[in-house]
Amino acid sequence: MAEQHAAAPSVPSAAGRWKLIGPGIVVAATGVGAGDLVATLIAGSRFGYALLWAAVIGCIVKIALAEATGRWHLATGRTIFDGWRTLGSWTSVYFGIYIVVWGFVYGATAMSSTGLALAALFPVLDIRSWAMLSGLAGLLFIVFNTYDAFETLMKILIFVMFVTVVLVAVLVAPNVGEAFLGLIPTLPEGSTIYTLGLIGGVGGTITMAAYGYWINSKGWRTPEWMPMMRLDNRVAYIITGIFVVGMLIVGAELLYAANIALSSGDRGLLDLDAVLRERFGVFISTLFLVGFAATTFSSVLGVWHGVSLMFADFVANLRGEQERSDLETSWPFRFYVLWLTFPPMSLLFLDRPFGLVIVYGALGAFFMPFLALTLIWLLNSERVPAEWRNGLLSNLLLGLAALLFVVLCVNELVGLVT
Repeated sequence: MAEQHAAAPSVPSAAGRWKLIGPGIVVAATGVGAGDLVATLIAGSRFGYALLWAAVIGCIVKIALAEATGRWHLATGRTIFDGWRTLGSWTSVYFGIYIVVWGFVYGATAMSSTGLALAALFPVLDIRSWAMLSGLAGLLFIVFNTYDAFETLMKILIFVMFVTVVLVAVLVAPNVGEAFLGLIPTLPEGSTIYTLGLIGGVGGTITMAAYGYWINSKGWRTPEWMPMMRLDNRVAYIITGIFVVGMLIVGAELLYAANIALSSGDRGLLDLDAVLRERFGVFISTLFLVGFAATTFSSVLGVWHGVSLMFADFVANLRGEQERSDLETSWPFRFYVLWLTFPPMSLLFLDRPFGLVIVYGALGAFFMPFLALTLIWLLNSERVPAEWRNGLLSNLLLGLAALLFVVLCVNELVGLVT
């Protein structure tokens, strides 16, 4: 059963829906991390505008996945983990292993990304110290605040991200004609994996499955909220699309033309900071670093909250609890926030723990195909009222997503092996 609250808000009129947009903003802000921005920058720096069409398709695929997750929660009154359990005990085994290992490694990754940005802005402390402080700040905020406060802060952070990316994209003076040509699907030589990564990577993580929990925290729990959820979801991924297009423009105009290469991983954003400093001065480069910090810290907050909700629901299911009145104040929720914060700090003292990275990569590569395929299974079954089951378009988009993520999964596994 979905999370229940004492007083649910009333369903707004069509005009009033815009004021309630929020959970989609949260999932978009969480899903777009520093690594995603670097991947988009590199695509632009290597292929110019040629892969712009892939960024647009990627946003459409994410809209379909998040809509399907939200539709399950609203149509059935049950969480996505309730749905997975009806598919067999194997889902609990897989998810239990995945969420523990993923949380351990992702906690270190998210904290180090934020530490990198903050150390560049405020070099009074090193990256490791800033990383630990960001994890602690995320823990304290999530444990001592309600969903409403969490959503408000996430909106502020995504506003900073939005302003930063759009401003830099405007400053580099995009070639509008070439950008429109980039909407025509083409595959330059050597671009296949970049194309698939651009479609499947940006804004697509385990937090997409957390979307249903966030709409429940907002008070949306019945089918009457379906139009609101769909508007919320579309607005969020339009914003994500603007991020992606903005960073692709920066890569195409600032890096592609000058034949400038970036470092892989989050450090590529520091390379871009140096280029911006040389081209536009200290103010713009500093503003970009603020956007970089907002991007990384929003991912910390989003995962600390959303994936902890999923873990709390996982434990409640295993314990056979039918009534899950408030997952946010439950001990499993707080345990997982602690798990994301303190054990991963040990990894900040190590130099790439290779074995753990392999396990994390293998499990991580399987999650998005798992989500896409199980959503197809659940939303075409009698578990969902007939009027809310998948239509032709939903099946087509989810099928495309499943195929895409399976290909990316195989590529990831081949890369890990070789």
